Amino acid sequence: MAIRQIESSFGKGSVMQLGSTKIAERVEVISSGSLSLDLALGVGGIPRGRVVEIYGPESSGKTTLALSCIAEAQKTEGGVCAFIDAEHAIDAHYAKALGVDIDELYVSQPDSGEEALEIADTLIRSGAVDLVVLDSVAALVPRAELEGEMGDQQIALQARLMSQALRKLTGSLSKSNCTIIFLNQIRQKVGIIFGSPEVTSGGTALRYYASVRLDIRRKTAIKEGDQVVGNETVVKVAKNKLASPFKVATFDMMFGRGIDRQSELLDLGVQHGLLKRSGAWYSLAGGDEPIAQGKAKAKVFLQENPEVARDLEAKLREKLFKPIEDEAEVAEASAEVAEEAASEAEGPATAEENSEGPDDDDTEAEKSMG
Repeated sequence: MAIRQIESSFGKGSVMQLGSTKIAERVEVISSGSLSLDLALGVGGIPRGRVVEIYGPESSGKTTLALSCIAEAQKTEGGVCAFIDAEHAIDAHYAKALGVDIDELYVSQPDSGEEALEIADTLIRSGAVDLVVLDSVAALVPRAELEGEMGDQQIALQARLMSQALRKLTGSLSKSNCTIIFLNQIRQKVGIIFGSPEVTSGGTALRYYASVRLDIRRKTAIKEGDQVVGNETVVKVAKNKLASPFKVATFDMMFGRGIDRQSELLDLGVQHGLLKRSGAWYSLAGGDEPIAQGKAKAKVFLQENPEVARDLEAKLREKLFKPIEDEAEVAEASAEVAEEAASEAEGPATAEENSEGPDDDDTEAEKSMG
């Protein structure tokens, strides 16, 4: 009786049984472009219809990771994507190098924070957009601040703006199945003695509304000779409403090319038995003929043979991202990768200890072949 009364007042579907609705279905995801990160997220990528925050220090790879998500959404889903460039700093050539179809990417460079968030709200409510990236929260300047004088004290305007916007956006995101990624910067709180002094800009509302928060950091520089060609990047899942949080993904991010997918395929392929490594030689599982000697040449082989790379990635995804009924096995696989990444993140001393001894390669080869 009460249900009929509610439906007559607010419309059919205002109250539903959880098991009979699409809410009970498995959440759709968009790949992040990194297999390790997709595995750390526990569901195979960033969730659709949710708020995601990517934050970290300057030049840590926030925009690169967001553009990688856009490229994946365009490729695998045929999705429509939008990039709201509040920083007015997007590089079209770099986006294209990362695999983004720039002819199909909608870009806006708003003048104020209100304009940026209103554009995002309109795009999401339209139902025609699959992914919106806002770069960045710190660059959202409230209109009152723009119209005021330099040095005027504007207390918590940005925080209030974000809080109001997120209240409006969350319902629209769920109905349209659109994802919004907020990129955010880190600030230092003054006078902090205990705990981390780091805080993200834009107030605390985004922390509460975000289903996933990713903390991205540079670890070590990758060199070819004396030239730095990239960074080893560590991403920690600081918050996750869909799976276990605090998992860590480590991958290489190369200058001008983005995430080094070939390196990830080799590492995960060996770890999960789809590739064999005997000393420095790599070969496909079930095949006696080696494909390359050394990781660098193996990466070149995968670049020159994209069908082999695609087949290897498909097998890895089939093995690692199983249906929800196999959740326990997925959790176990995720834990193994997270433990390995966490041990690597402890520092170069640990890595050196692990790599000491002339028989390490032979031992690893025996394990992978066994």
